[in-house]
Amino acid sequence: MIVLQKLTKRFGAQVAVDALSLEIPAGQIVGFLGPNGAGKSTTLKMLTGMIEPSDGTATICGFDLKKDVLEVKRHVGFVPESGAVFESLTGLEYLEMVAALYGIPQDPARARIQQFIAFFDLSFATLTEKLLGAYSKGMRRKVVITAALLHNPPVVFFDEPLDGLDANAAVGFKALIQTLAREGKTIVYSSHILDVVERVCDRVIIIDKGKLLLDGKPDELVASHSSGTLERLFTQLTGGTELERRAEDFAKTFRP
Repeated sequence: MIVLQKLTKRFGAQVAVDALSLEIPAGQIVGFLGPNGAGKSTTLKMLTGMIEPSDGTATICGFDLKKDVLEVKRHVGFVPESGAVFESLTGLEYLEMVAALYGIPQDPARARIQQFIAFFDLSFATLTEKLLGAYSKGMRRKVVITAALLHNPPVVFFDEPLDGLDANAAVGFKALIQTLAREGKTIVYSSHILDVVERVCDRVIIIDKGKLLLDGKPDELVASHSSGTLERLFTQLTGGTELERRAEDFAKTFRP
């Protein structure tokens, strides 16, 4: 479903993504991890057609990222970290606009929207009477997730999808992506909440400075590195242990 071959992105002299190569099959939930500045969001933006690669190739559902970018966009859903929406629209207006962009007729679109808002425990009155600018962060996140899934894409990219969701909504979301994967959809899940990634993902890809560091099943990777947890493994690979030491030294300055 997703194939990267030496995918590269440069911004001037800076290499944000450095010859990244990997394959992801249908029905898999992949945790896409890395420290801040590792190139995760840049990779997701390339794979969703938002920015062009500098070098290398990628295909989504068999469509070339450079030659067939509109087909790529038709086959993917994307929940960006920003959660940006048109704040001057109501939730329903925004979702119906997204549905129209994907060519979904109004009646089927309205039915899908109602299914999603019922799942996320949003009232129809909220969706029709309040502008998105007045929504809480969690409510916006629910609308953005709904927008990403409205056209039933076979590949879905999530960038920090739990940001702003309350505990109940987060549990429901985790169950949702596991159900989508069982139905054959490919899920790429980028997050810093590593205990959630460890529980829900079939596979973990860790990158740093744009390069692939590690790729495999979470439990096998943790066992092979004697790390105990995915979080500990992540800190070992990306320099987090040094940050922990510095934090301990800094905390000592507050002691009497």
